[in-house]
Amino acid sequence: MAWMQKIDESIILWIQEHFTHSLWDSSMIFVSRLGNGGFVWIFLGIFFLLLGFRKKEWGKRGISLLLCLGTTALLCNLILKPWVARIRPYDLLGFSILIPPLSDYSFPSGHTSASFAAATAIYAMHRKWGMVAYGFAAVMGFSRLYLGVHFPTDVLAGAVIGTVMAKGTLWLIQMLERSIQKKKV
Repeated sequence: MAWMQKIDESIILWIQEHFTHSLWDSSMIFVSRLGNGGFVWIFLGIFFLLLGFRKKEWGKRGISLLLCLGTTALLCNLILKPWVARIRPYDLLGFSILIPPLSDYSFPSGHTSASFAAATAIYAMHRKWGMVAYGFAAVMGFSRLYLGVHFPTDVLAGAVIGTVMAKGTLWLIQMLERSIQKKKV
């Protein structure tokens, strides 16, 4: 695993030395802040729930999105981050960052996992919107690399975990809906 850490370090240092630019700084900070606490995705889930008062299908979409976020956050932030306890790149490699230092661990990226979980839920609702959401999720993941708060494998793992957890959550929701429908018949 030491070889993977060396690759991670090389990539994050390359991004910090060659890719960052003052013209991009505020954009990357803004994108990253949208993901703080899953804010943008929770807001969207609540918006869908509110639309559910007019059309029931939107309420289901909101619940699905929020459940995908919840299961992903549980695994990433409450189980994996403390268990793996990976030090943040800026702490390990000693470079300065554009945002205040973070108090939790690095692996996996919670911003990225939440974004990919939400994108997966949205894709299940509407493919075109889902593709836009996946694009935004990718930008979110890159913003975490740009800001130097995650290693590439943190972001990659976040993307995989968010996608898999959302697919699993959506599958469970579908199974519960089928079970309820069978009981009604």
